[in-house]
Amino acid sequence: MAKPLIAGNWKMHGSAASATALASHLAQHWNASATPQMVVFPPFVHLADVKRALSGSDIALGAQNLSQYANGAYTGEVSAQMLRDLGCDYVLVGHSERRAVFAESNETVAEKFVAAQGCGLMPILCVGETLQQRQQQKTLQVVAQQIAAVVERAGQENVCRAVIAYEPVWAIGKGETASPEQAQQVHRAIRAQLGDAGKTTTLLYGGSVKAENAADLFIQPDIDGGLVGGASLEAQEFLNIAQQLIEQD
Repeated sequence: MAKPLIAGNWKMHGSAASATALASHLAQHWNASATPQMVVFPPFVHLADVKRALSGSDIALGAQNLSQYANGAYTGEVSAQMLRDLGCDYVLVGHSERRAVFAESNETVAEKFVAAQGCGLMPILCVGETLQQRQQQKTLQVVAQQIAAVVERAGQENVCRAVIAYEPVWAIGKGETASPEQAQQVHRAIRAQLGDAGKTTTLLYGGSVKAENAADLFIQPDIDGGLVGGASLEAQEFLNIAQQLIEQD
């Protein structure tokens, strides 16, 4: 059985003070005995502050990106080992904004995935289609190709040991959400692509997840949690979303 997970991607938001305050509030109010794992993804510059604020809690720390390179003359890049040194357990790989804005290819995403696992980080592999691709009825094809590129580089077993987040690009940051049925269709296809080993792979939905729609998403049989964007910047809203996942467990 897949382990439920609720993840908050803070993107490029917040100051040191606001990040610390948000993390502190979550640490104080998150039930450590709750079944879902909670993980937050602050900007790089706030990782150390957030790590201190989470001390004593069961909330895990993650990074929003990493370099595919272990070290070298790569100005501005951050390696997997550096993230481990800061206390990160998770890292996002292939977020749609990295693919669209920074032109990360399937091959680059696969390299970053391997780099993450090689240093003991748990990658959350993000996949999803654009609005045009959905309108062309290419959703399942696009998602399958994105996963296949990582399987080719990392191996099926290693991909199944990671977390996969389906995030339709057309829903992110736009207030749009895939219907529960649309989301379940894609998650079911991902599970089928992974085969028997994928039965225990944690699959998340991301794309304008809010407390008001979380329960309908989390009740779907192949959705094990959520990758939450903007709503994770509001502590109580994020906790309310997490509570919806607890109630579905």
